[in-house]
Amino acid sequence: MLTRVLFALVLICGIAAAKSAEAGEIKLLAFGLTEHEVTVEELKTGAELPVPRFNTPAVAYVLAANLKKGDTVEISLDNQDTALHRNTQTLAEDKATLLLQAGKTGVPAGGWPEGTYQASLKITRDGKPLITEKTTPILLK
Repeated sequence: MLTRVLFALVLICGIAAAKSAEAGEIKLLAFGLTEHEVTVEELKTGAELPVPRFNTPAVAYVLAANLKKGDTVEISLDNQDTALHRNTQTLAEDKATLLLQAGKTGVPAGGWPEGTYQASLKITRDGKPLITEKTTPILLK
């Protein structure tokens, strides 16, 4: 009897693990806020990127892996809780990796308005949020 129970447990766990591997869990390889437009190669180095200041550009970025057709990725540059710049992409096909950025590569006249800035990320699949993240706020003054 114990053998049958153990066999059933192993079978159930094996099926669950196979479905999980098949689903391909989304991974955030890089997510943040910096003072310039980034490249995949730059992000893959893992080097710390400079944070924006009131007189530099500000760009929110995400590098995500294991995305599926139909997934929607939205990244925004926010001041307080208001999105200043937003970029959204719905995938037409599976993607091993996707780099998406939102922000301004120039500086607004007179610099950025004083406030707390951060990057916000939302990844949805079939209308259900899978990942919602925000970076640590940065005070620009």
